[in-house]
Amino acid sequence: MRIARRLVVFLKRPGGQAQFSVPLSLQASDDRAFEKISNWMQDNLGGDLRVEKLAERAGMSPRTFARVFRQKTGRTPGKAVEELRVEAARRALEESASPIKEIAARSGFQSEEHLRRAFRRRLNVLPHDYRVRFYQGQRQ
Repeated sequence: MRIARRLVVFLKRPGGQAQFSVPLSLQASDDRAFEKISNWMQDNLGGDLRVEKLAERAGMSPRTFARVFRQKTGRTPGKAVEELRVEAARRALEESASPIKEIAARSGFQSEEHLRRAFRRRLNVLPHDYRVRFYQGQRQ
């Protein structure tokens, strides 16, 4: 994974855009079980990703799972889930003209307001403003 991360070359992204991949950073652990959990989280952003459910999937108690997840990935499960959802919403805002409310739902946020708060917290920008700046589709 270390070599793969070094070989991946990202374009320098403008503005407040992330310069790294959250899914890739979650897979940095040498533990195959946590890599599987991270991949599953990425594929199920709209599902129930509470610590209790993730711990059950990993065959651990919630407390042990949260502690080990943080040791392996450098972040809490809750922060990891929010980062994955924000990254999915960010990509959707860049690539599609779908309504923000729809993007919020597809990315696993309970509401458009939850998406707004997460964007503000993680990227220091509102989803609408992000789209205005970074939308890559055809302008009308």
